[in-house]
Amino acid sequence: MIRDLNLSMFVAALLACGAPFAQGAAGGPGGPARGYPTKPIRFVVPFAPGAGTDIVARIIGGRLAERWGQPVVIDNRPGAGGTVGAAIAAKSPPDGYTLVMGSVASIGTAKGLRRNLPYDPVKDFAPITQAVRSPSILLVHPSVPAKSVKELIALAKSKPGALNYASSGPGSPGHLNMELFKTLAGVDMVHVPYKELGTMVTDLIGGRTQVTMGSLIALLPHVKAGKLRALAVTGSTRSPVLPDLAAVMEAGLPGYEAYGWFGVLAPARTPKEIVAKLNAEMVRILRTPEVRDQLTSQGSEVVANTPDEFAAFIRKEVAKWTKVIRDSGATMD
Repeated sequence: MIRDLNLSMFVAALLACGAPFAQGAAGGPGGPARGYPTKPIRFVVPFAPGAGTDIVARIIGGRLAERWGQPVVIDNRPGAGGTVGAAIAAKSPPDGYTLVMGSVASIGTAKGLRRNLPYDPVKDFAPITQAVRSPSILLVHPSVPAKSVKELIALAKSKPGALNYASSGPGSPGHLNMELFKTLAGVDMVHVPYKELGTMVTDLIGGRTQVTMGSLIALLPHVKAGKLRALAVTGSTRSPVLPDLAAVMEAGLPGYEAYGWFGVLAPARTPKEIVAKLNAEMVRILRTPEVRDQLTSQGSEVVANTPDEFAAFIRKEVAKWTKVIRDSGATMD
């Protein structure tokens, strides 16, 4: 009879039978993270295979799978600047088995650009870690008589509206980064949006536009070939890829900072113990020399911060870019 069993035997019997309280639902030893993961994890990537978000997700996911012995399935869901995939993840069960690779597009700028965004970038996710950040590069056509950020600002002030800047479309990082530059510098340049990067670069090299901010890695070959002139990188510090090139704020525009970035999030209300376990493992992965070197070679800087630090960063990004978008009139609707 049960009353004749001692306590340890009674608990052992319940564990063997799979009693509900043994799963940690009531805050038992180990909590919800005990044994996690016990099945495959879906990692939503809101962009197509081969994109930066996809590459970083596969690096992290592959090593998570090796470490934990459970598959990490990359689920590419491109569309609407990353908001399609982010919405799928936001509405998934908060059990740690759906993750999403967020970005400045799907998290930082989406709320300001889209009136009917189907998720709240701050409220609907549990941040895990900001994985990487990547500065852009400020470039001018060689015909522009400006060899520095200060000279570009002076030129633009002396000839309001005379300089055209190119971007890969309204609401794109290049567009918003330049609008932030215009606001802080107090200059007037005309936005020329393009539908795709190739045509934008062709026209920039041809001198039909004069200024742009774009991907450091994608545009660097044109700088080395002498077809474009690099003035600065957009991060708060110099890039390891171009250590001799100053940051915009260092070169003449205090307070300027703009990064492309990727970070891992889970649906809101994912148990904190699971978030903490994911964070610890992802930070370990990102800080290994092999992974750090691989990402640095692609122009990225490893961040690997805490969930609280990432959450604070997201709030700051949303506020900053929403103001830039409002002031510039940019929209994706």
